[in-house]
Amino acid sequence: MPVLDATQLRKSVGDRTLLDDVTLTIRQGEKVGLVGQNGSGKSSLARVLAGIDEVDGGKIARRRESTVGYLAQEPVFPAGERVRDVVLSSLTKWSALRRHFDDLTTALGETDDADEQTRLATEQAEVGEALEREGGWEREHEAEATLLHLGIADPDRIVDTLSGGEARRVALAQLLVSEPDLAILDEPTNHLDLGTIEWLEEHLRARFEGAVLLISHDRTVLDAVTTRTLEIHHGRVESYDGGYARYLVAKAEREAHAERTWRNTRNFLRREVEWLRRMPKARGTKQKARISRAEAALEEKAPQVERQADLRMASERQGKTILGLADVALERDGRRLVSGVDLALRPGDRIGIVGPNGSGKTTLLLAILERLEIAAGEIERGATTKIGYLDQARSELDPKATVRDAAVGDANEIVIGEERLSIGSYLERFLFDHAAQRRKVGELSGGERARVCLARLLSQKCNLLLLDEPTNDLDVMTLSALEGMLLDFGGSLLLVSHDRWLLDRVSTGILAFEKGGTTDLHMGSYSEYRERRDREEARGAAEKATPVREKPRAEGAPKESPKKSRKLTHAERRELDGMMESIEAAEAKVERVQSKLADPDTYQGDGDEVAMLRAELAAAESEVLRLTERWEALEAIAAAAG
Repeated sequence: MPVLDATQLRKSVGDRTLLDDVTLTIRQGEKVGLVGQNGSGKSSLARVLAGIDEVDGGKIARRRESTVGYLAQEPVFPAGERVRDVVLSSLTKWSALRRHFDDLTTALGETDDADEQTRLATEQAEVGEALEREGGWEREHEAEATLLHLGIADPDRIVDTLSGGEARRVALAQLLVSEPDLAILDEPTNHLDLGTIEWLEEHLRARFEGAVLLISHDRTVLDAVTTRTLEIHHGRVESYDGGYARYLVAKAEREAHAERTWRNTRNFLRREVEWLRRMPKARGTKQKARISRAEAALEEKAPQVERQADLRMASERQGKTILGLADVALERDGRRLVSGVDLALRPGDRIGIVGPNGSGKTTLLLAILERLEIAAGEIERGATTKIGYLDQARSELDPKATVRDAAVGDANEIVIGEERLSIGSYLERFLFDHAAQRRKVGELSGGERARVCLARLLSQKCNLLLLDEPTNDLDVMTLSALEGMLLDFGGSLLLVSHDRWLLDRVSTGILAFEKGGTTDLHMGSYSEYRERRDREEARGAAEKATPVREKPRAEGAPKESPKKSRKLTHAERRELDGMMESIEAAEAKVERVQSKLADPDTYQGDGDEVAMLRAELAAAESEVLRLTERWEALEAIAAAAG
């Protein structure tokens, strides 16, 4: 059942067309992703569908009595309100009943008249029943729990004291608690750390019952949550079945088909025109008109291909020592953030840095740059190490400067390896045409400012990149280009990011800032790090759930000497010897099923094969996990026995 129908929407701002004949439907409970380049009109479409902005033409029909919630980029709250009250205010009926119930409670305490007390008590009971039908007293606890999951620990804070990121999280909590029939979320993962993003992803995927229209640059969230993807391009919207990964495959197929069709049509028309021109009768009126039509068709332009930023960077030669951290401790505003950080960066290392907000990730980068003093330990930089730094706040940009001046200063050309580029050609690689290069930085969108920062960074000569949340505000096409550039970069990288898609594809190791001010260095991808942490937490929980009970000892009896660790049995030894081979075979099966699921031909049938393959994949992944845990358990027994 549709919760929203939009038909032939049109909207322009000045001489720019944002929406051109947009028609779409969002059904009850459906999870839909909305993607497109920066400035393509994603936020404009979201505001139109939410009823905030008007359209120049077209119609939007919403299901009767349905509710629509919208997460704005910059939410505004009533001054002086507590966070808890702001979140609960979204429960309009519940809040009204709660206020009525509290007023009746106050009135009961103020009257001595028996008849009035009876009347008030009866009315209070009726209001209490109505309140229970709206979720009861648990709604307040749910609101506080949601705020806590989103990193707001004190629900009694006044909203005026919130930072921009905190205000966004409160607005997100307000929307989730209200449980609208359609939630329109514009970049909900901004200002969230990885743990919070993973909670939000699971909440939207498994617990939120309403429909969702999700605008996000987080490709992992899009792939996990959405079942359909809308792409906005040149004011038009195309619909693709599936999440982000399937959208990429389908889009590639559609563009390839359009390209083939266009080429085949041009070849046919070219042959038609040549044949018609050779015919003596071609001088007749009908033949001339036929030739004119064919020639006009030949002038048709090729299908529009989406422009993508072209990011390249040549690395400088590296020495044996690049960067070393030994027992480093960091403090900020007199508070110890982290201690005992050890890291020896090698050539080609790409280390992803993850952890909760405020744990010290940015502080570490600033310490490496010598912009902050360390509290203890030592940081060694190689003699040939040249550092390039991307600031997550983009604070070094002068809003009054032009794009050209902010990106390259007074340089006349840019040299990348053996390639020399004019400034105009270089900036065009970042999707700034000649007119855009003269625009002021203060007039740019967040994504455009991010591209200016990348242009400035990539014009430098360096062999160690420090990137602090480089994916903020970038569209998915530019993210893909950034990913490719980092993979091709010959130097080393420290990458602070909450983008799991990027971390999994780029990082060779993960430096995780843990609770309690410690760090954990894991060599491998982020997904492998999370799997290892999940196994460790599961084992810890199991050990706590089954404590070892000591046998009662008779009074005066000598204490028993501790038992020696047992050795592996012969069967367990044989099992351990063949375990790695079993794990590799199980992993190979996972890869085979994943390859089938990635094959576009798999989705040409009725869907039964896809469902079977997904079930097979889940079983295969479970088997890998079981075998890995068994191998670790056997190895632990062998190590303890010596």
